[in-house]
Amino acid sequence: MKQTYTLNELPKIAKEIISTAKHKVLLFYGEMGTGKTTLIKEIVKQLGVKDVANSPTFALVNEYLSQKGETIYHFDFYRIEKEEEVFDIGIEEYLYNNNWCFIEWPEKVENLLPLESVEIYLTLNQDSTRNIQIN
Repeated sequence: MKQTYTLNELPKIAKEIISTAKHKVLLFYGEMGTGKTTLIKEIVKQLGVKDVANSPTFALVNEYLSQKGETIYHFDFYRIEKEEEVFDIGIEEYLYNNNWCFIEWPEKVENLLPLESVEIYLTLNQDSTRNIQIN
């Protein structure tokens, strides 16, 4: 899927990602400011989480619980310098437990990611719309 969207269309895009995702590990690629965190916040909301999602830049991972009792993980690996750093948080346990995992800056830990994941590429256009491509 490849399309352009505005911030007003975010709920629709989030629902589409949830309904079409073949795997529960979603990898979000894009430059700073392209809307990765904003999109993840909306996906988390659509999955039934009442808490406000925030980027886990310093904690590396935030955990949310949906109203259905599903656990959802949101990772931000922007500050990671070596892949080995994520072993301290038990990355394998998160990625292979069949819960939703949303990962910002996955390129920082690419050798540790499951092969069965969904790649989401975001780019910002000059008119403030975003392009999204899902592989």
